[in-house]
Amino acid sequence: MHPLRANARILTAALTGTAVEFYDFYVFATATALVFGQLFFPSSSPEAQGLQAFMVFGLAFLARPVGAVAFGHFGDRVGRKATLVASLLLMGGSTFAIAFLPGYASAGYLAPLLLCVLRFGQGFGLGGEWGGAALLAVENAPKGWEARFGAAPQFGAPLGFLAANGLFLLLGLWLSEDQFLSWGWRVPFLVSAVLVGIGLWVRLRLTETPAFKAALAHAPPPAVPIGALLRRHLGAVLAGSAGVVACFALFYLSTAFALDLATKQLGYAREEFLLLQLGANCFLAVGIALAVVWADRTSPRRVLLIGALATMLVGLVFAAGLRSGSGMTVFATLSFALLTMGFVYGPIGGWLASLYPVPVRYSGVSVAFNTGGIVGGAVTPLLAKQMVSAGMGGSIGLLLVGAGALTLVGVLTARAEKVASA
Repeated sequence: MHPLRANARILTAALTGTAVEFYDFYVFATATALVFGQLFFPSSSPEAQGLQAFMVFGLAFLARPVGAVAFGHFGDRVGRKATLVASLLLMGGSTFAIAFLPGYASAGYLAPLLLCVLRFGQGFGLGGEWGGAALLAVENAPKGWEARFGAAPQFGAPLGFLAANGLFLLLGLWLSEDQFLSWGWRVPFLVSAVLVGIGLWVRLRLTETPAFKAALAHAPPPAVPIGALLRRHLGAVLAGSAGVVACFALFYLSTAFALDLATKQLGYAREEFLLLQLGANCFLAVGIALAVVWADRTSPRRVLLIGALATMLVGLVFAAGLRSGSGMTVFATLSFALLTMGFVYGPIGGWLASLYPVPVRYSGVSVAFNTGGIVGGAVTPLLAKQMVSAGMGGSIGLLLVGAGALTLVGVLTARAEKVASA
């Protein structure tokens, strides 16, 4: 039987959880760009409200490494399955609760405080989600299929983005501006409950991975996996963290930041720009597919190096493309950026898993992925927002050049960190 068909349930479980992750995260990102500033913060300049909203958006990236340590501990000691179920529940529950939050006009400073708490909960749950999903796929992969199996969670990114972006687009077309601001923005957060339910149904039917079972049979797990990881594999953690920066930077500059810039600075209608992003998102899926097939034929390292160099190239044209005034040029710019993201994101699961031994692998993959996410997913869009406010919008592409350089260094220095035992 074909490997993909034989492992369909495992790959579906890895895919659905990450699709929910990206749906939840991008629903929040879109709402940040469109409504959170004016709804949850005191009246001031739109730029100040937008900056505050993006600071809350970035809070989840600080919570993700904390969640990575917590869920990594149980993932390495208890197992992949139970930990993945818990992370999905916390992540989905936090997203669903955002739908019921009061705004600043009715609750004052309690409104942004509650938004921060739920955003932290969302990030905490996400800290254990991607690493576990990637290991679920990679540790069940036949030899020679590691990159393709490891890409199952990555394909959840374009699916989650498509669902979130498409739903906001439909709401924008169906509702008036007042209806959208009053209650329409809450609908995507409510819908997340359905997606989480599907993800839980799939994951509760899984068994533990063969690699984890074999590791338990060989020796008991470390008492404190994060301690063993940092004592023996710190270099791999640092290299892995640097290696994921480009994929986060490309995604959030091309989605949340670009949407904010286009609708508030460049004069694009919300629905028009969401449609451009929806089309460009298809190139992310194409990039992932091309990258992982190439990675299994050569190596994930080689594909990631090419992707890092391409990220730097995207940075050279990114600002000019967004500010061109041409919808077709903007579409081409976003498509190029997201296609490139496929090459620095698709092979990440197989590459990161290869850097750590099984007894600390959940912790290692999760900590590296989410620590790199702080730089690429939180700091980079916030810096871009500040650069635009300071009149330096033409230089935002330099952030992608820097992100590509960091990933290049991380992938190059990780070669000596592939180990076989803890």
